[in-house]
Amino acid sequence: MSVLQTNTNEQWNERLNKSIPWGSSTCSKAPLFLPEEPAVIVKGKGCRVWDADGNVYIDYRNGLGPITLGYQFPEVDEAIRQQLSNGIIFGHPHPLEAEVAELLCEVIPCAEQARFLKTGGEALAAVIRIARTYTGRDRIVQVGYNGWVNSLGSGGLSLPGQVATGSTVPGVPAALSALHHVVKWNDLAAMEQVLEAHPGEFAAVVIAADYANMAAGAEFYPAVRELTRKHGVLLIYDEIVTGFRMSLGGIQEYFSVTPDLAVFSKGMANGMPISAYVGSREVMSACDRGKAVISSTFSGETLSLAASKATIQVYKTRNVIEHLWKQGETLWSGLNEKFNRYGIPLELKGTWPCPAFTPGKDAEAGLLQSFMRESYKQGVSLYNVSYVNFSHTDADIQETLERLDEACRSLSARS
Repeated sequence: MSVLQTNTNEQWNERLNKSIPWGSSTCSKAPLFLPEEPAVIVKGKGCRVWDADGNVYIDYRNGLGPITLGYQFPEVDEAIRQQLSNGIIFGHPHPLEAEVAELLCEVIPCAEQARFLKTGGEALAAVIRIARTYTGRDRIVQVGYNGWVNSLGSGGLSLPGQVATGSTVPGVPAALSALHHVVKWNDLAAMEQVLEAHPGEFAAVVIAADYANMAAGAEFYPAVRELTRKHGVLLIYDEIVTGFRMSLGGIQEYFSVTPDLAVFSKGMANGMPISAYVGSREVMSACDRGKAVISSTFSGETLSLAASKATIQVYKTRNVIEHLWKQGETLWSGLNEKFNRYGIPLELKGTWPCPAFTPGKDAEAGLLQSFMRESYKQGVSLYNVSYVNFSHTDADIQETLERLDEACRSLSARS
């Protein structure tokens, strides 16, 4: 790849940080590895993105997960264009709201009813309110990162992979934080201890999978399901990442353990802003008329619903999940082989559709960050949890491995 051009990127970075706290409205999008990393992205097509200086990257960030089919995917873009000619939002429901809800109930094991919002975080807030209404209880157990709206318990994750420090959560009243109990992934004993310490006070256990240690879910999910039934507690899955990626119906289909409620978002509409909270008819009745009010003007926005309908139809007819597993295995196992060959103590751990970069015990501080810089230099855009999409062809995967080989070579030569 030619030497990166950075002048316009630098200017955009200055403007972003001058006018926006953190330099972005999404914390995880703010660049950490300038000047190698792009400050802004101006275009995406298939599996590639372009920055403001015209540099092209084979992309595995995929909008932090929502781009499951590929940028400008024809069927989805055409569905958006067709709906745009008829209107974006109305003062009454649009038929698409029923059609997409029916599709979700068809493919998601726990879904007998569904409702829509715009982001995963607010949908998680919705299911927590539903759980409290249905059970008449206040306390919540949270496992993993459940979105900024719900990162309330002391010691929880403030961002993916980042544990909040201190005894209080900034901006969260201590009385509210005290109702949210943080338990680590696959620590059933700690969960049982927490539940038994406050008998009859817990509304729900909310679980987001640990991507690097996903295999533990085969035993953890069934055990938690049994434990929640024992204590009369609802089980909620955060399927924002795992939904429409691990399998069509998410982690609950993959591990064959059905929760009471679940939240889906990133994989639903190939990048359009939409989330869904779904569950059994009985539990979802807690947000019906006269009960917990969850309402937003933009919940039934039609462009996102049209994109979601088209996206789910592609999933159902074109073996998308199989492609994500196959291409993910080729790419990430190939990169692990390169790490071994060059003596770099990094590893992709987890399942092939959403593995996590994991430093080894002998890794020096900052090693992963150095590898990310080298990857950007070679025109490959990665993230802590990286994804293939349906538009990554065999040729794209092989080109990526060649570029990452050069990144590994350069990193190894520096050590």
